[in-house]
Amino acid sequence: MGVRKQNTAEARKEANKSRYFAVLRNCPTSPRKMRLVADLIRGKGVFDALNILKFNPKEASGRLEKLLASAIANFESKTGERPESSNLVVKEVFVDSAIQMKRLRTAPQGRANRIRKRSNHVTIVVDTKKVEAS
Repeated sequence: MGVRKQNTAEARKEANKSRYFAVLRNCPTSPRKMRLVADLIRGKGVFDALNILKFNPKEASGRLEKLLASAIANFESKTGERPESSNLVVKEVFVDSAIQMKRLRTAPQGRANRIRKRSNHVTIVVDTKKVEAS
């Protein structure tokens, strides 16, 4: 590994020590369906977001609920604070496309249609909300 690459990797690791996040990789749900649920919780308080995800009927909400709980646990382990007393909010949620499994389905007259089974990567970043004293 080159010196410049090593320095940037060390800087990224140092920056991640003060970031509280969780990542879900290769989730077998299409990114479009996952983004619909991710948009519901972006910018909300973590306990409001957990309630939204718990009572949402979509399948993606169960996976995001588990991921959000993991991000909250990462916050607790890094800071040692309770999430109730620190005004945690969902700062960022982003859904990226992952690998596509390509399958064939038979079609009429000896043809075949391609089916793309999509998957995604989800990252949730939580942070404390700054309370302004007035």
